[in-house]
This record gives sequence, C-alpha cells and structure tokens, in this order.
Amino acid sequence: MRRHDFEPGKLVVGLVLLGCAVAYLGAARGDLHFPSYVLLPVLGAGFCLAGLVSSVAFAVRRRKGAGRDR
Repeated sequence: MRRHDFEPGKLVVGLVLLGCAVAYLGAARGDLHFPSYVLLPVLGAGFCLAGLVSSVAFAVRRRKGAGRDR
C-alpha cells in the first residue's frame, strides 16, 4: 500500500465533527443540556481552525521542500 501525506487539517475537521456528533447525541439522550444553535458556530470555528492548520502545514512542507533543492 502506498504511503500518503499526513494532512492535519483533515484530522482537525474529523475531530470537530466527531465532537459535535457526540455532543448532539448526548443532548438527544438527555445527558447534556445546551441550545442546539450553539453547534453551528462551533462547526464554523472548527472549519476555520482546520483551514489555518492546513495553511501552516502547507507552508512548513513548502519551506522544507525548498531546502532540499539547494
């Protein structure tokens, strides 16, 4: 099996979606009590964080690649 590049932005998105799903399931069971409209801003902030992490990872990967050409 071929190896693939590690993409931390996808990891962050997965963790945010998993956390929101667990929170939603907890609210459905009655274990957690919070307004349901809170999840939408959390998802938006998670996607923004994932974009930032992806940008930083791309910049680091690009800088490391530029050092090899010299």
